[in-house]
Amino acid sequence: MKVLMFGWEFPPHITGGLGTACFGMTKGLLKNKVEVLFVVPKAYGDESEEAVRLINASDVLIDIHSKENLEFWKNITYLEVNSSLVPYVGPEAFDNLVSQDIKEEYETNSSVFEAKYIFSGKYGENLLEEVARYALVGAQIAANSQFDVIHAHDWLTYAAGIAAKKASGKPLVVHMHATEFDRSGENINQRVYDIEREGMMAADRVIAVSNLTRNIVITKYGIPAEKVVAVHNAVEPVEKLDLVEYTSHVPEKIVTFLGRVTYQKGPEYFIEAAYKVLQRDNNVRFVMAGTGDLLEKMIRRVAQLRMSSKFHFTGFLKGDSVDRMFGMSDVYVMPSVSEPFGISPLEAMRSNVPVVISKQSGVAEILQHALKVDFWDIDAMADAIYALLRYKSLPAMFAKYGAKEVDNLKWENAARHIKKVYADVL
Repeated sequence: MKVLMFGWEFPPHITGGLGTACFGMTKGLLKNKVEVLFVVPKAYGDESEEAVRLINASDVLIDIHSKENLEFWKNITYLEVNSSLVPYVGPEAFDNLVSQDIKEEYETNSSVFEAKYIFSGKYGENLLEEVARYALVGAQIAANSQFDVIHAHDWLTYAAGIAAKKASGKPLVVHMHATEFDRSGENINQRVYDIEREGMMAADRVIAVSNLTRNIVITKYGIPAEKVVAVHNAVEPVEKLDLVEYTSHVPEKIVTFLGRVTYQKGPEYFIEAAYKVLQRDNNVRFVMAGTGDLLEKMIRRVAQLRMSSKFHFTGFLKGDSVDRMFGMSDVYVMPSVSEPFGISPLEAMRSNVPVVISKQSGVAEILQHALKVDFWDIDAMADAIYALLRYKSLPAMFAKYGAKEVDNLKWENAARHIKKVYADVL
């Protein structure tokens, strides 16, 4: 079986969980004898192709003046938007993600109407322009490639998936990793909502990363329940980490928040819980690893609570830096307000770190060896953190059985369910 897959990022060039999930998924599909042609807007040449054949959309030539493309273009509308519309990344400040060089590239970039278009591959001001051009590339690739099924990840690629379906007549599966309601609460961007809904309505099947997300897709978007399937994410297995190598070199225990510093991730609840813990135990340091539009507000709040000496802001971490952070951590906290799934707790448990997660997360559906609290209940969150720091047998038990639990949450198993979805639409 061969799949034409559309994504927006691929490791090592990632800004969040979407690229990481795609990488693990493609490796799992390969083990299930599924070949993947993976299209990205911009390839850098250092991506791993052990499980995919990577197609660089920036290398694909388009005859924009052909009758078919002109007709298709008439049906595409786009706006210039800021990065508040990004899947996983959330409403982060534009300057946190896009360098000055990239900004200048937007100004000098070739026209979307030229035969060749150089994508930035980022989440910038011309994002929907790139989404529209990517759809044209999707149709072009689909018309000239051999494959069985189309698989499109998140709203940025849905238009490309639809175009590929029209060009090839092949069935379309769309993957919902995060809805506009997860990113923005009830103050949704109507244009993005419409793109999400159009993609899911056009699809033959919709894969949601959790039952929580599946319910949102059905109730908020009106997608027929029978075409929406929940397939939980997984985590990449790694060799046992040398935790001694990642010793913190400070006497205090370390409690970590690692994720986007945005509304969706609930960083303010982490800070308030941290304050309550410090009132009972001053032998603790708290770390907030990540960037986002709430970062400055969080720094100010920590200063107001006069706990700056016990609180650290690291900025965005990825790769080995994430492993080092978990290696130094005694507790990991994910207080998300609305989390479609949440891979980071699995990464923490893989490193033998006990976790506290919000009940409002998809990963809470499958984890047994984690402490679960409502995101808004800072007293319960503080109690859970304090217990894991104070009572040695509790974190030892969670670390032992949590690591075993995560070992069974493999992408190979998730990919088996995804392959069945492919078989159902063929």
